[in-house]
Amino acid sequence: MKYTLLIGLPLMLAAMLSCKSEAGEKNGPKEKPPVPVDVIVAGNSDFASDVEVNGTVLSEEMIELHPEVGGRLTYLNIPDGAMVAAGSILARVNDADLQAQLQQQKVQLELAQKTEQRLGKLLKVNGVDQATYDAAISQVNLYNANINVINAQIDKTVIRAPFAGRLGLRLVSEGAYVTPSTTIGTLQQTDKIKIDFSVPESYGNLVKPGKSVSVKTNTSGDEISAVISAVEPQINTATRNIKVRARISHGTISPGAFVKVLLNEKLKGIVVPTNAIIPDALSSQVVLVKNGKAAFQNVETGIRTSDIVEITNGLVPGDTIIVSGVLYVRPNGAVKIKKVKNK
Repeated sequence: MKYTLLIGLPLMLAAMLSCKSEAGEKNGPKEKPPVPVDVIVAGNSDFASDVEVNGTVLSEEMIELHPEVGGRLTYLNIPDGAMVAAGSILARVNDADLQAQLQQQKVQLELAQKTEQRLGKLLKVNGVDQATYDAAISQVNLYNANINVINAQIDKTVIRAPFAGRLGLRLVSEGAYVTPSTTIGTLQQTDKIKIDFSVPESYGNLVKPGKSVSVKTNTSGDEISAVISAVEPQINTATRNIKVRARISHGTISPGAFVKVLLNEKLKGIVVPTNAIIPDALSSQVVLVKNGKAAFQNVETGIRTSDIVEITNGLVPGDTIIVSGVLYVRPNGAVKIKKVKNK
């Protein structure tokens, strides 16, 4: 009897394991439950660009004052920060040697003119030949040319203000020896201000000549209006940015200041929340719901703000886009729409 029980026990255990195995094969592996997600339906919406970029303030005109020739400064009129009119003489370099050469040429010219007059009278009565008179005329013209050359050299010793503006700080003193590389001061036209800034090429439709932008400084919270005057025709190949220049219509900002440029404009297009975008090495993606399953879709983005991104390509009105639970869905995985949100 004992032997019968010992032999029967293993047979019963084997039978039970076989039954469980057959039941498991019939039921199969359990499928993962659908991922609950929130979605929006794509459609053309009105949105504000609200793009903010950095800009630099520049004077309408700005130069460094340099002498054209080397020499000692005999005259200097550069009061720190003073306003000057266009054409004002700001400095002179010693031109004593040129003045002496000029005087010499004037004396020789006077003698040549008298000789030409005498020969002209003799030519009328056939007292001299034409060649002699022509040589006298040539001598007069030569001295006149020499005088013009010396006057041009003297003019280079004078530094004039090319436009009306405000002087900077004087950097040299009267009597100093200067060369063309010496900076004696600066001159800026501060009554007219321009602002240079760069925007990504995707924002090119926001920067057209004639459009207004807002400018904000760090020192003041007030916004100043400016008008775009020009756009660089070539996109920078290194940064893929477009350089833009705007001019201030009113208000005063110091040249060289750092400003924020606001490109505010009302636009229309398909937009999605920023958290719905999945960044990829080659492109951006969103997850769509198609037939109850997740479908990853490559998209092209445009204007981006703090909370929304414009979709320029890859979506059509009516597409259902997952905006929450994106991290938990898998390609072709089942999803369950929990809520349809408004944009």
